Amino acid sequence: MKDETPARAKSPEPQPEPLLDTSRDSDEPAFSWLTPGRGSSAASGSSAASGSSAAPASGAPAPSTADGSATPTATADGSPASSGTAGTKGAGSAGAEATSRVPEGTGRPETRADRKAAEAAADPDGDGSSPVFREPLATSALQVRPPEEEVERRNAQRESAANAKPVAPRVMQVLLAVFFPVTLLILAVRAVTSPLFLWVEYNRPGFPGDGYGFSTDDRMTYGSYAVDYLSNWSGPRYLGDLVHRGGDKLFKDGEVSHMADVKLVILSTFGAGVLLLLLGLIAVLYLRKRSTGGVRRGLFAGSIVTLVLILGLGTLAFLGWQQFFTEFHRIFFADGTWTFSMDDTLIRLFPGQFWIDAGMVIAALVLLTALLTLILTWPTRRRRGLVKDEPVPAAGQE
Repeated sequence: MKDETPARAKSPEPQPEPLLDTSRDSDEPAFSWLTPGRGSSAASGSSAASGSSAAPASGAPAPSTADGSATPTATADGSPASSGTAGTKGAGSAGAEATSRVPEGTGRPETRADRKAAEAAADPDGDGSSPVFREPLATSALQVRPPEEEVERRNAQRESAANAKPVAPRVMQVLLAVFFPVTLLILAVRAVTSPLFLWVEYNRPGFPGDGYGFSTDDRMTYGSYAVDYLSNWSGPRYLGDLVHRGGDKLFKDGEVSHMADVKLVILSTFGAGVLLLLLGLIAVLYLRKRSTGGVRRGLFAGSIVTLVLILGLGTLAFLGWQQFFTEFHRIFFADGTWTFSMDDTLIRLFPGQFWIDAGMVIAALVLLTALLTLILTWPTRRRRGLVKDEPVPAAGQE
């Protein structure tokens, strides 16, 4: 009778366990070589341990027992060893060999700890007699002092650079001091060449009248044409086409030609004044950013120059006005082009007293502005940034 019991499912055959040979494993923790300095320390320790149990040098006396016989020592593998003194020496040599390991192809130890150990093993006395590798310090170059001559030269250059003042601010101060009086003079001339000054002159008491028939209104009307011509861009016909009530020309050709020369001088002077004013503003802005007190010093020097200049010119004009007026015209105009007869329109509109008053007004405007600038820029202790010394309290006072 057949056995009808269902056959059991065949179980898989067990796999053989892998052979783990631990005879060659060391006691060093896993992955200790990843930690800096651990590998060398472990290697040094293991080498020292193996050296301490290594066979001592032959010929050294072995330790004896109580009965005087030598006690043999054995190493880890069971072989006899010599005395402990030789074992210690062997351990030191083995430790030195272990700590002085170097990577293949290089002449230096791997880590700083290995190098220190190699130095200590190669030079046990510490007197530096053994030629060993010594790593230079990172700050060794800072400890080298240059020669005394080089030190003195560097100190002199440093003091010179500290005491030297920048050139650009000083140049700007000089330019500001030079531009200031010229700009003031041009502005004063512009104030005189205006219809307002004409009205004040023609209507002030004591101004000489015209002996040829011009009334104050005629002078104001014709004089305004002449003054306007000096500051506009019209041609000579602006004055050449003017006529009297009777139909005659108001200005002769010589007068129109002279007024054209005056216009050229006036426009050139005004253009130079605008340019100097712009340059002065640039100098002021530069000195405000780059030099503390530079604007004040430049304006102070400029006001002094202005006072000296205006006082000198005023003295010359006071001592001889006619000579001063003649020399002034010779500077800008050719001889024979600026002299006219007493009945010419220019002389009737602008007599000698007019030019004296104009010179006085120009000098007064420049003088007052220069004095005001001098007072405002006077180098007081506060403006120079100097703090007034406080009085020292007497003994016993707080």
